[in-house]
Amino acid sequence: MPDGHARLRWGQLLAYGTLGLPLTAMLLPLVVFLPPYYAALPGVGAAAVGAVLFGARIWDVITDLGVGWLSDRWRGRYGRRRPFIVLGAPVLLLGTWLLFAPPEGAGWAYLLTTALLAYLGWTLVSLPYQTWGAELTADYDERSRVTAAREGFAVLGTMVAILLPTVVQRQTGSEAAGLQSIFWFLLVALPLAMVLLLRAVREPQVPQQAALHPGEGLALLAANRPFRRLVLAYLANGAANGFPATLFIFFNIHVLEVSREMAGIALIVYFLAAVLGLPLWMQLGRAMPKHRLWCASMLWAAFVFAFATQLGPGDFGWYLLICVLAGSCLGIDQAVPASMQADVIDEDTAAGGGGRAGLYFGLWGMATKLAFAVAVGVTYPLLEWAGFDASQDGQEVAALGMLVFLYALLPVVVKLGVVVMVWRYPLDRERHAQLRQRIAGG
Repeated sequence: MPDGHARLRWGQLLAYGTLGLPLTAMLLPLVVFLPPYYAALPGVGAAAVGAVLFGARIWDVITDLGVGWLSDRWRGRYGRRRPFIVLGAPVLLLGTWLLFAPPEGAGWAYLLTTALLAYLGWTLVSLPYQTWGAELTADYDERSRVTAAREGFAVLGTMVAILLPTVVQRQTGSEAAGLQSIFWFLLVALPLAMVLLLRAVREPQVPQQAALHPGEGLALLAANRPFRRLVLAYLANGAANGFPATLFIFFNIHVLEVSREMAGIALIVYFLAAVLGLPLWMQLGRAMPKHRLWCASMLWAAFVFAFATQLGPGDFGWYLLICVLAGSCLGIDQAVPASMQADVIDEDTAAGGGGRAGLYFGLWGMATKLAFAVAVGVTYPLLEWAGFDASQDGQEVAALGMLVFLYALLPVVVKLGVVVMVWRYPLDRERHAQLRQRIAGG
């Protein structure tokens, strides 16, 4: 195992975190821009998009477990995580091109097929990448630096995903060209970031996985109390973040009555606030247990975002203020749970599970993708049930009311519930030190 007290150099952190930029540059359009684009295609509709992407995410859940399980057991001269990242990159690029450049007449079957391919490529790259980060250090606080580096680049990737399609669409007048520009960015940035990671960051030696009977392994998972609580909280918080993400375009156009261009400005403001806010929140939480810092960020986000329920036409300035205040804690809302995930693996290792980081990150990948599936699978059918039509400019009062509820109020309620779940989380700095002593003692 890596030295539990070693402090990683900034060069190592930057080399590791860079891959988060292209990965997230692909992810945000997949969540925010792609569903409305396909929903407006002739013969598709919002309900079909929701059902198809929900089904694709279920497939994605299965591949998460498979990739996590395989990468834990992989033995070779190039390490356990590297081969999967190298294999997944071309799959991700191919799936992204097909998904973001649909031919004329593409329907739900095309969306399903290409989404399955893109999600498989994403899993092959992102899951071993995140697992690798968890194994870089065993230190409670150093893990937060690793995840903060990754999430900081992820936020920058999100800004690229906002700006690039907006600029291209303005120049070409084509929404399709804007989406395709993400692929061209990935074609350059993904290989470069991957080479930097593979050449500059070591893949640490980890314990051989314990020869557990499947029943024993499942029993250890079930007995891991911090894992159970964290994965449920992670799933719920992911859904709370997913509701406004999937409805962002609809809220801006139909509630605030602003253009897509203005909506893009709001996204830029939101994620710029996340970049600037991450080091401030990290400094604020230096002496706090991770779970309390996470709770503080969720409480702040819920308080600020609740005011979005009061917005309407002409309130775009107030909306920008909400974007600044709520966006300031986005980075910490992503980085801290990821750091807590790495700590939970130590609970399993100390109990005799061995090196099962890939399996655990596969389960967390399931939670992440199920959260998105819940967000899309719930919001889009409910919108259509309420009479919402993405291809029309004007909406009925009931449809707008449902949109505001799903975008602004439901996430607040869910986040408050997550705070209740996490507030007494049992794996703090003291407990983690005890686990590391047990692991070191064999």
